[in-house]
Amino acid sequence: MDYSLEGKAVIVTGAGGGIGSAIARAFVGAGGKVACLDLKFTQETEKTLAIRCDVSSETETRNAVEQAVKAFGGLHVLVNAAAMSDPSATVLELDLAAWNRVFAVNVGGAFLMSRWAIPHMAAAGGGSIIHIASQLGTVGTPGRVAYCSTKGALITMAKAMAADHAAQKIRVNTLSPGAVETDRMLRFGSMEKAREILGPKHLLKRLGQPDEIAAAALFLAADASSFMTGANLLVDGGYNAV
Repeated sequence: MDYSLEGKAVIVTGAGGGIGSAIARAFVGAGGKVACLDLKFTQETEKTLAIRCDVSSETETRNAVEQAVKAFGGLHVLVNAAAMSDPSATVLELDLAAWNRVFAVNVGGAFLMSRWAIPHMAAAGGGSIIHIASQLGTVGTPGRVAYCSTKGALITMAKAMAADHAAQKIRVNTLSPGAVETDRMLRFGSMEKAREILGPKHLLKRLGQPDEIAAAALFLAADASSFMTGANLLVDGGYNAV
């Protein structure tokens, strides 16, 4: 199977986060040239381009895509990994502004980035778009109504986009991780506490590692998954199995 991204131009949003940065590293390792988008600046290398971008902004997302295309000469892969730290709340506790902000970043960002990226992918002869969803996009959990809603939306969004753009040879899939050892887990107070609370909820009795999610993203980006579109790839340690 071909996992090479040699000669491919890639954009990864949320590239300053634990999963996004792992994906960017894996893609560079596979030969890709990667534009790393985040609100935080990331370090540029020979094969990466760091772009500060608020994915909820129409202007900033358009400019970021154009900057990446200008630097790399085209675009073949887009990974929408940007997601905000959502408040833990029910619909009774969450105000409308907070709800809208979570959707603007998690779903609106994927919409805007895809909107600007697709014409360039079509011009390149096709490509792969990957929305980073979650195991909580298909099941619920208390106090995460906004997060669960956005991740479920991404899964269905990918299916609709896959149908819309298959004729342009653009594949669109979602990747749904289980709980992964990133800074997001510190909402439990410590990584050890997160392991204690969330580990048993997975059949494998542990949290995932960012590199494990990055390996799955590489599969979806590369020709190894050339017959896969409109799908949701669960890499969740068995969270959704029972």
